[in-house]
Amino acid sequence: MAKEGPNWDGLLKWSIAHSDGTGNPRNLSEEDRKWFMEAMQAQTIDVVKRMKEITQVMQTPDNILEEQGVTATDLEDMLDELQEHVESIDMADDLHSIGGLTPLLKYLKNSHANIRAKAAEVVSTIVQNNPKSQQLVMDANGMEPLLSNFTSDDDVTVRTKSLGAISSLIRHNKPGIAAFRLGNGYGALKDALSSESVRFQRKALNLIQYLIQENPNDSQVITELGFPRIMTHLATSEDPEVREGALRGLYELSKDKPVKTDDTNEDHEKLKQVLQERINDISLMSSEDLAAIRDERQLVDSLWTAHYNEPSSLRDKGLVCDDADEPPPDVASRVLVSPLRGLNRPANNGDKSEKKEAPLLPGPGPGP
Repeated sequence: MAKEGPNWDGLLKWSIAHSDGTGNPRNLSEEDRKWFMEAMQAQTIDVVKRMKEITQVMQTPDNILEEQGVTATDLEDMLDELQEHVESIDMADDLHSIGGLTPLLKYLKNSHANIRAKAAEVVSTIVQNNPKSQQLVMDANGMEPLLSNFTSDDDVTVRTKSLGAISSLIRHNKPGIAAFRLGNGYGALKDALSSESVRFQRKALNLIQYLIQENPNDSQVITELGFPRIMTHLATSEDPEVREGALRGLYELSKDKPVKTDDTNEDHEKLKQVLQERINDISLMSSEDLAAIRDERQLVDSLWTAHYNEPSSLRDKGLVCDDADEPPPDVASRVLVSPLRGLNRPANNGDKSEKKEAPLLPGPGPGP
């Protein structure tokens, strides 16, 4: 368990100070202090105890769970609860200390697709903005089942959730990025772009942007694998996030490259056609619609300038903001990182109004 917890004493002083509007904390009686500290310690202990109980269930063989009437839905609910607990960085790190990380990673290979997907969500929460947990997952060989599910799982939801977990795992994690490359991660990203799942495409595009920004030399590999042609096609998508993500990826690939002014290359000519059609569509939009695609307008103009060494006609029409010469905003950072871990939790599948308590097996649990 983590040795350093929250400063409950300071929190109590702040709470009392702001509850009566005075802004100045009053002196605490020893009785108040003792009550509050015991209450907070009890709650912390309960969370760890609950995580240990969940770990016990995850360590139990499938046949025993079936004999006890534990269903796949029960296990999904249990993982939902675990995800709430590990939103706290302290609790995320403690999961390894109590032996829960290894059985969680084994759930990535569960026979039920929904459990594989939910396990990936929990892993994503654990490693998000948490270098220590990133290292623990890497040391436990957690990248291997995540990559396997991302690249070849039959269920697109599992593939999407696994990609989300990988994105969190390798962010600011050079060994993780290296493992992603060695595991044919770029090939899997190319397949994701060709998927019919819009959500899968979005996540892939966001990760591609981040990888190019972190490793500009990878642009050559990405280009050789045929990403530009696929992203040019996705730039015509009806989904605004996919469209913008594709344009942003093309922009990242075009930076610091020689300007091309001829149309002899088929892919280059196709990109020009797509950009011109998008310019025509944008020119006919209402003010309300234009406001909703501010970043996209800037990207179209930036791409046109990068490839043809002149501003697009959007600028002549006053449809590009004054700050268009500045680099387009970094959407990948907004998607892949959140200042508060809890705000970036993946949404639950379905509409569950109540949480079920994780099933606990009668009698002694499995040994450590």
